Amino acid sequence: MRFPSRAGAVRRTARTDQYAGKEGGDFEPSARIDSKGIAVSRDAALEAYFAEAASWDADRAAQTRRTARIAWWVAGAGWACAIFTALALMLLMPLKRVDLFVIRVDNTSGLVDVVPVYAGKADMPEAVARYFLDHYVTVCERFNFSTAESDYEECGAFNTPQRNQAWYSAWSKTNPLSPLNLYKDGTTVRAQVTSVSFFARANGVTDLAQVRYMKAKRPSGGTEEQRSYWIANIQYTFAEPSKDPKTRRWNPLGFKVVEFRPEPEAVPAPEAIATADRAGSDGNR
Repeated sequence: MRFPSRAGAVRRTARTDQYAGKEGGDFEPSARIDSKGIAVSRDAALEAYFAEAASWDADRAAQTRRTARIAWWVAGAGWACAIFTALALMLLMPLKRVDLFVIRVDNTSGLVDVVPVYAGKADMPEAVARYFLDHYVTVCERFNFSTAESDYEECGAFNTPQRNQAWYSAWSKTNPLSPLNLYKDGTTVRAQVTSVSFFARANGVTDLAQVRYMKAKRPSGGTEEQRSYWIANIQYTFAEPSKDPKTRRWNPLGFKVVEFRPEPEAVPAPEAIATADRAGSDGNR
């Protein structure tokens, strides 16, 4: 036969007294029995409960911070990938270009080689500069509504960036003196170069030219041309040709106009010339 121990008897007695007092209502217990059967004071039990609740809140807050930290790391990695991708595309952009070249085939041997492309470093003869000056003045000083857009782009292919800004302002529709406003009634203007002269600076650089040309304006529906004579002082240079195929088709040698200053040339009227001729013939008699 097994007898209960003294400690077990004490615990059962305390628990019985606690329940008996509670049922009788003659006292309010100031202690509670924990899960191990040990009497714990009421204040200590509350402190343990609040400590456990506080630890739970701390765990939840730590978990939230960990989740937010992971989210920021993921977002940062995404932005870093996007930036690196953009930088890679920017570095690869120079590789996407069109290089023009001419393939030459020997009719006798059949050998194939590539003709070297002009890089803008060779000295151009005067005949080449004369051709480009004549072509520039002819294209840029004429106007025909049917070819106005093509002439505008072709003339821009020979201008420097600063000259193109002035060229754009001269052709803007907001400018009252724009050819698009002056000749919108169908008037046409043609230009014809009469002479090209070259001048050298004191240091020996030949980059100045004087071009004399005639402009003939024909009103819409008219048959007679109104002629005027002009002198243009042009500063030019040869630079590296453009990489754009369309621009290079117009200007394969990189001819650039730095400054263009046209001025009307004073010539005597036809009536004055006829009068002078008659006076000279009468005097010879």
